[in-house]
Order: sequence, then C-alpha cells, then structure tokens
Amino acid sequence: MESRIRLLSEATVNRIAAGEVIERPAAAVKELVENALDAGAARITVALAEGGIARIEVSDDGSGMNAAELALAVQRHATSKLADEALVRIATLGFRGEALPSIGAAARLAITSRPPDASNAHTIQVEGGIVSEVAPCAGAPGTRVVVRDLFFATPARRKFLKHPRTEAEHAELAVRRLALAAPGVAFRLESDGRLAFDLPGQAREARVAGLLGEEAAAALLAVDGARDTLRLTGFVCAPALSRATGAAQYLVVNGRPVADPVLKVAVRVAYRDVIAAGRHAVVALFLDMPPDELDVNVHPAKTELRFRDPAAVRSFVISTVSRALSGGAGVASPTVALHPIHSRPAWGAVRRTSPPGFAEAPPAPLRPLPLDAAPGARLLATEAPSHDYPLGAPVAQVLDTYIIAVAADGSLVLVDQHAAHERLTHEALRAQMVDGGVRSQPMLLPAVVELAPADAARLLARTVELARLGLEIEAFGGAAVLVRAMPAALGAPEPRPLLRDLADELAEMDESTALDARLDAVIARLACHGSIRAGRRLGAEEMTALLRQMEATPRAATCSHGRPTYLKLSKAEIETLFGRR
Repeated sequence: MESRIRLLSEATVNRIAAGEVIERPAAAVKELVENALDAGAARITVALAEGGIARIEVSDDGSGMNAAELALAVQRHATSKLADEALVRIATLGFRGEALPSIGAAARLAITSRPPDASNAHTIQVEGGIVSEVAPCAGAPGTRVVVRDLFFATPARRKFLKHPRTEAEHAELAVRRLALAAPGVAFRLESDGRLAFDLPGQAREARVAGLLGEEAAAALLAVDGARDTLRLTGFVCAPALSRATGAAQYLVVNGRPVADPVLKVAVRVAYRDVIAAGRHAVVALFLDMPPDELDVNVHPAKTELRFRDPAAVRSFVISTVSRALSGGAGVASPTVALHPIHSRPAWGAVRRTSPPGFAEAPPAPLRPLPLDAAPGARLLATEAPSHDYPLGAPVAQVLDTYIIAVAADGSLVLVDQHAAHERLTHEALRAQMVDGGVRSQPMLLPAVVELAPADAARLLARTVELARLGLEIEAFGGAAVLVRAMPAALGAPEPRPLLRDLADELAEMDESTALDARLDAVIARLACHGSIRAGRRLGAEEMTALLRQMEATPRAATCSHGRPTYLKLSKAEIETLFGRR
C-alpha cells in the first residue's frame, strides 16, 4: 500500500521556514542589520522601496566574507556566531543561521561582500531558493545585501502584507530599535528616497535624544541601578510626557532590542501611580546581565527572552525606574506644547529645569495691585524668586484654583492647587503606611453615614484593613456605617463621599484579594478627599508652602491620577505663543 506520508522537498521546507523567520519586510531588515552589527560594522545604511516589499538594501563596512564563506552563508543553519553548540552565553545578535536562506527562499537575494584585506569582492544570488555560483566582482570592503520582490515565491504570504506605508513604519521602527541599542554605530535610513534619519556614532544619551525626538529629549531622566548581577541604565521620560501606545518604549537586554513582557509589565507598574490611565511611558532602558541567566533561543525572531529569575528582574526594574521618577517637582518641568499664535496651547511637552545660575539676573519684585484691578485674580507682593526653588515664588492666585509663580530664570509657573496637594497627601499617606499604618484622628462626634447595602457590606468586611489606613468604622444597623476616626492627614473631609468612593474601589477587587494589592489606588482615593479643593482661596504663606513641599515631594509633577500638577513656560515659549518668534 502506498504511504500517505511523504517528505517535503527542500525548497518547500525552506519556504515554510521562511514564513516563520521572515514574517514581513521589517523582519528581513532586522535580520540583515543584526548581521551587519555582528560583523563589527561602524556604519550601516538601509534603503527601502515600497516599505521593503519591492526592495531592501543594507550596506555595511564590517568584516565582510570571502568566497567560501559567502557560499556557506546562504545555507540553512550555517553560522559563524556560535563557538559551540551548547546555546549558552550567546553574545551575538544572530546565531540560528536561518535569516539569509529564509530570505533567499522567499525573495530575490543578492549579496556582495569583501573582507578588508581582499583585493576584490565576491557576489552570490538566491532566487526562490535557487542558489547561483559565487562570482568575483567589484565592491567596497564590507557587505551589501539587496532583497527584491519579497515573498514573490510565497504569494500566500505576500497577499497578507499591509500597505507599503505601514510596512515602512514597521521597518523603520526595527532599525530605530537597533540603532538605539548600538549608539556607537552610525546609521542612515532612507525610505522611498526620503531620509528618515542619519545618525553618526555617538554617546548613548545623544542617540536616545536623536531617536526619541526633541520633545522627549527635553524630558529625559537618567536611570542607573545595580543589584547582584543585574545592571539597569538608560533614560526614562517624566510622567507628563506619554504616548497612546507603547511604541516609544525601547528595551535592550545585553545589547539586544527586545519586546519582552516581563520588562513591559515592570515599566507599566513603575509608572502606574504617576501616569494617566491608558497612556504609555516613553523609555530607553538597557539591562545587562550574565548571558547564562537568560535564554534568547525562544523564538526565531529573537525578540522574546526567558529569564532564569523573572520575578527578580521585574522587581529590580520596577524599583530602579521608580527611583528615577521619585524626584520632586522641578526636576523635570512640564510645559505647554507650543502652537502658532491664535491657536490654543496644549499639554504635552516637558522641559528640564534650568540649572542654578542660568538666568543673567532675577526679575524685579512684583508690586501688588488693587483687588478690583484684576477680576478673578489676587496679586501678592513677593520677594525675588531664588535659584534654590525650581517652582519660584508665588505672585497670584487665579480663579481661586491656580497659583501663578515666577521662577528665578524668569519662567512662568502655573500650579493646579488641588492636583498638587492631592499628590502631597498621597505621598504622606504612603509614607505613613510604610512606617506601620496611617495615623488616625478621632472624630469629636462620630458620624453616621447611610450607604447602599452592597457598599456598606464591602466596607464593613474590610474594617481591620481600613483601620490601618486610619479609617475606623463599624456597623450601625441596616446599611448605616458609624465613622469613629478618619486619617489625620486628610484634615476633616465629609465622610460620606469618601466612604462611597472607597466602596467603589473595593467593588473592583475580588473578595479574596488583600487590600494591600491595590493599596496605592485606595490611598489615591483618600488623598483626593483630603486635598485643597479648587475654589479655595490661599494666602501667600500657604502658596509658598505648597510650592516648597512640591519641590521636596517624590513624584509631585503629577497627581495621583497621572495629570500634571503644574506647567512651566520659559521666556522663549511665551514669545512663541505671542508670535514674537
């Protein structure tokens, strides 16, 4: 009887494998650039046509290949990057020996290469898996790879490609990630004749600034931490600058750009209390660790890792990034994004505070105006602002909600008093919890609060845990709750709105979940009720005290919900808003 099982031809096997390794033009670009980096290139040039579907060209000045090496390079599982076959302590970006044969199986591939000490170059071509003979030719030292008609040999895969513009965006992102991982290498990228970027070999901070853009470059906060065999360096952006997606999160492990879920979760947790819900942080982080502490042979794309101790890695990244974000207000100063005159300013940009001594001279003290001279505002006499205080000296309160201050460098500072005080209260409550529990203040007359039965039940089921937060309650019959003490840091807020909000927070928790698991969210609810409200008039001393506390309080640039607590406008930015620039 004839067997129903048969061996596939080598060409078919190669095309199947190619679909796994080269899923879209960006994957081919990534593999070719990784080869250039592994070859020790000092400069890499990438050119795309129609998003890489029609043509991909990658040129480098690396070590090159001789004729014999060129013939082997297009054979499956032939590699120069593994000293042994143990698959541990992998120090190169590539190692599987699949990229070039996979590309050659799905496209028209031409490679021209020349070692630096060779008198001439050699070339080889592969079309749909059919390999030509190696032939001598002219060529500069290094390697030039040209890929044409990607997936012409696998039409089923080609028809699933997106619009060329979309494919170009994915390819550009892949090159950007590799360029950020190797700042010492010069990179040039062109797409359909358009220059995307041309970066020289440079220091890491300059490379990060060049790739993230001017807006993000002005908001960079340095990250540097070590624990046992782990080292995390790089930069994160102040919480006020965020993105709608995680595309601006660059994560590099041992020089390899990755999209690892462990690291992504760590970044999200570190920013959880300082960034608005649904927004994503902008970071460029470099994690270094012993190669035998992770497995990079998880997927052919090599962007996923398997850590030996993922919990330790996650904890280390969270704590290190959180520490970088823990500076007080003024470490990274939010400003409004500038638009042409007559357009409305929009929140977005972030600018570093100018260092002491930056301004040529402090502005002259402002004189008070009569109250009726500025409807909706109360102006104050003030001393000249000091360089020691990034948020400057308060000069007025507008709409009984916003504080206007002038910094020593002449910048205008606008503070949302409720958002700012909410963060201060949040951090005070958090500090007390770390010390053993929030201090409570007994009420002179216990308050009886009527709630929905379900809300009352949720609160009364957590009386012991709520007591650690300074809130002492007990049942008072039916759906009523008796409040005996409130957190002292909140002052004297109305109990009913506070209890209702806490019940809503508890409703999102599973009954078996400890309150500590969502402690920050609960503390944020408490902080909101204990903060200075919009509409409350503040005296000069109160405003000054609020600014000084913001400068000394961790994460005070945003409120507990991730919104900015203050904005800062420099002289140049004000002039731009008024059309003077």
